[in-house]
Amino acid sequence: MRSYPRQADGHGIKLSGYNTSRWAEDWRGMRDPKKRDDILDRLKYLPIDADGDAYVTLSGEMRLRTTLVSNPGLVDSPYRREDLLRLVGGADVHVGPFRAYGELAHGGLAGVNYGTPAGKSRNTLIVQQAFGELGGPVGRATLGIRYGRQCFTDGSPQILAIRDDNSILFVEQGVRAWAQLSRFRVDMFDFHHVTLGTGGTGDDVADKSTRFSGVTGGIVLADSKTRKLFLDPYAWRERNSKARWGSTTAREVRRHWGARLWGSLNDLTIDWTLDRQTGDFAGRDIDAWSAYIAQTYQLSRKGLAPKIGVHVDYGSGGGAYDKGALHNGRFVTGGAIAYSYQGALSPSNLVQISPNVTISPAKTLDLTTEYQRSYRATESDAVYKGNGTAYTGTQKIAGSHIGDAIRFQASWKIAPRVSLITRYEYFQPAGPLAKVKTTGSHYLSSWISLRF
Repeated sequence: MRSYPRQADGHGIKLSGYNTSRWAEDWRGMRDPKKRDDILDRLKYLPIDADGDAYVTLSGEMRLRTTLVSNPGLVDSPYRREDLLRLVGGADVHVGPFRAYGELAHGGLAGVNYGTPAGKSRNTLIVQQAFGELGGPVGRATLGIRYGRQCFTDGSPQILAIRDDNSILFVEQGVRAWAQLSRFRVDMFDFHHVTLGTGGTGDDVADKSTRFSGVTGGIVLADSKTRKLFLDPYAWRERNSKARWGSTTAREVRRHWGARLWGSLNDLTIDWTLDRQTGDFAGRDIDAWSAYIAQTYQLSRKGLAPKIGVHVDYGSGGGAYDKGALHNGRFVTGGAIAYSYQGALSPSNLVQISPNVTISPAKTLDLTTEYQRSYRATESDAVYKGNGTAYTGTQKIAGSHIGDAIRFQASWKIAPRVSLITRYEYFQPAGPLAKVKTTGSHYLSSWISLRF
């Protein structure tokens, strides 16, 4: 029986090598001793019974990361340095159609001028994921249901993300069910967001003031060696009892209706999402749009294997400081790092155009440079920080151009289990953002990861 393509089933990022969602990895190939290179490979497949149909996969990660930011928050102030440690250990138990996955994580934080530690950076110990799952083939379909704490990334990374730049991942608590055929799939879920403490396992809890539920579909448009194209329509609902727009904090129910078209066509890679948002905030209608349009073209596979690309990100704005409909677009769990490495901007009331170039001096080394120009979608609304709050007073100042950034990234796969990534960004405020006395800021971050 042919199954739905694994790289598009919504159960984890399966681009290459190890995955951020470690349970999305399939290590049954390590049942063959000839495929094992060392003792760590042996840990990927530990049989429980004589037949080897029941088995355990162990996983782990250690990541060391240092980040330097000048003028944090675009305010003229001493630099900030964060030294972050991530330690993760997981176990994946398979017994016939039943599966149980558990993952413990620790986040360490040191440095200079890093302020009050948040649970995403400093966390003594967290049950980062823990779920039970029942699933398998039923006739021509594959069915499954999962309950517990889990990563969820079934959508555009601009809208849904587990925020891997943090030491502790953003996770959900609840139930998820799916049905898959060879060319179609449907996925349903009902979650509460998990809020993070900084102590032991008891202070990382499901936030009952939030609720995120919905359905995502999948259609295989092309699945060949050179063409892989998928269409994922969705309808989601998010409730947040503590949403804030302008000077008002109130209950918000936001519905997302849209579709994602993504994949590759020969040398062209695309990721296009159109997201319509409706709902209610403090008795006011929500009428918003977001769009994320990214494409990359491989110019050559020889020499430096150059790629050129551009992505355009749009989030509508307007209404946060008025009495009519609220037009501010927003993501669900996506991270602000997509719009500024240092969290200077969010996707609300924002238009960004970002051309980029990538070269590969070696098979294991990618170098990317990007120029990013940022505008407000609506001049009567504020410019918004990465955490969603407004830059005070910007809603009163005319001008659409709000800043420019230059970015660099180097990604080096030192060994199959070891990677090193370095990022740099300089952001220069402009127009209304510059007029509220913000200042330019440098960002530099580098981290090394060891996984097994």
